[in-house]
Amino acid sequence: MSTGIETIDFHGQPALRLATATGASAVVSLFGGQVLSWTPPGGGERLYLSPRAVFDGATPIRGGIPVCFPQFAGQGALPQHGLVRTRRWTVATERSTKDFALVTLRSSDDDASRALWPHRFQAELSILIEDSRLDLEFEASNTGDSAFEFTAALHTYLAVREVEESRLEGLHGYNYADKTDAGRIRRDSGDVLLIEAETDRLYHDVGRPLLLREYDRSLGINADGFPDVVVWNPWVERSAAIADLPDDAFRHMLCVEAAAARAPVRLEPGASWWGRQTLVAL
Repeated sequence: MSTGIETIDFHGQPALRLATATGASAVVSLFGGQVLSWTPPGGGERLYLSPRAVFDGATPIRGGIPVCFPQFAGQGALPQHGLVRTRRWTVATERSTKDFALVTLRSSDDDASRALWPHRFQAELSILIEDSRLDLEFEASNTGDSAFEFTAALHTYLAVREVEESRLEGLHGYNYADKTDAGRIRRDSGDVLLIEAETDRLYHDVGRPLLLREYDRSLGINADGFPDVVVWNPWVERSAAIADLPDDAFRHMLCVEAAAARAPVRLEPGASWWGRQTLVAL
């Protein structure tokens, strides 16, 4: 595989392949501005992409790291997870050496977006691979003349070998809204989070890095700017009910998402907001 950044066809959709001389690689779809694959040096895919994902240029792609903006989940009147995950993004900048590859993608409002959400905006996603690290920085700018509010997330699907054998550390002591129990607020009292049933939690104001442990490998997860963390696994029944997921998908994925979802972010005209999620293979 050549190093640097190249344009490729990925299941019929335009995409970019990022690669470094150390063996790190990533695939980024221009549809949705979505990272679909990340392999750090030494091999081993770290993102889950559903084998039933639809690549028709209209349907959201199931897996990887979808960008949710300007609405997280169903927290409003817009389509699930907002507008930009079903839009074609453009390449704003790209840069690479033998040690790293960096690309910035951009999506802006148009007539179609304003018909659903009457605001002018610019969204940028910068994707960096370097050694064993994947760094994503999302920036939202208000390019209009009136303030707006939004929620957002990097909806990261992590690949795990067996979710029941995985352990997520770092959430002890934080409050979360339990969406499997009508949003009831609970406090995480365990040393680690084990996935043993359907899990859909929105953790509030998380201020420490997380660590996902599984068998002989671990993944460090850190966020800046995003105050919240979403942990989601559909488990048996929901996995079987989602058309673009295999019935056993829940066993091989865990979403650990950097989010600004508990409270909307307000942006005044001309203002910008950013959030970052960093994954480090250990």
